[in-house]
Amino acid sequence: MTCEILIVRTSSLGDLVHMLPAISDIARHVPDARIDWVAEEAFAEIPAWHPAVRDVITVAHRRWRKGWWTAEVRAERQQLKQRLANKRYDIVLDMQALMKSIWIVRQTNGVRHGLDWKSAREPLASLFYNVKHRVEFWQPAVIRQRTLAAATFGYTYDGAPDFGLQAISERVPVQPYAIIMPSASRDDKLWAPANWLRVFDDLQSRGLSLRLLAGSPSESARAEALIKGRTDAQVMPRMALSEVAEQLAGATLMVGLDSGLTHLSAGLGRPTIGIYKASTPVRTPLEGSAYTASLGERGREPSAETVLSAINQALSSPRNETLTGADGFYQP
Repeated sequence: MTCEILIVRTSSLGDLVHMLPAISDIARHVPDARIDWVAEEAFAEIPAWHPAVRDVITVAHRRWRKGWWTAEVRAERQQLKQRLANKRYDIVLDMQALMKSIWIVRQTNGVRHGLDWKSAREPLASLFYNVKHRVEFWQPAVIRQRTLAAATFGYTYDGAPDFGLQAISERVPVQPYAIIMPSASRDDKLWAPANWLRVFDDLQSRGLSLRLLAGSPSESARAEALIKGRTDAQVMPRMALSEVAEQLAGATLMVGLDSGLTHLSAGLGRPTIGIYKASTPVRTPLEGSAYTASLGERGREPSAETVLSAINQALSSPRNETLTGADGFYQP
């Protein structure tokens, strides 16, 4: 007997990456699970990569809110409403617990599960679930999602997180280049150019070329300025998310600010170093099967020396390790 499941987790990029191990757990522990996933259209490729996801239902909140009452947007919202109304699910699991996800959940048919009042980021969301679950707030996002899924379906998860991205990581050969993500959504996350230059010198001295990612014209300009005068260094053009994933999967190493793409690199099983400056790795540390280092803390950026030390360990590590914290303390 199949179990029809709808997952609601629309955004953002990093949050969807953090969801993937929970999907692997569900597929492992729930016999004949049939999993659909509601996701923001810009990130719909991420759930589609997971082999246990049958169908991705897209929403477009980011685009719709610019013209919520226009005829085109109203028609798209009506199509979504009809699609959700036409399907009966055994379980609808809201992994976001925000009022914008509740707007979707209320249009579904099925027993609605989510976080309780004390666990949800927006507690009012908990009022709309049939079944509420307590999950401690201050713990890594991957653990929170795995715990919520386990509570919903009545199993105990174990083992390292499986992101289900092997189809990408196993088909792309690793090459001698480093992916760099020097841009972020907020300026207070940026790391000083002098620090980046020291990192670039170190990586290129090891025979690695540099490929910098940028998501906007201003980010591209900043990245071009960082590599000005360097050979064997380039700012990558805008790419589809699947193309970016292949670039990440083929990298010897990634060094990036706390961003969704940095978390995707770790999830793809590549050695990844994350630089935290205006956010905390307590809730969103890098997770993956290869070496990861989540360095810094809100208000306490890591020094260039700390990052260089992590690069050395990543490129010489004989086994999977994780570094976290402002000073790069080792945690097995």
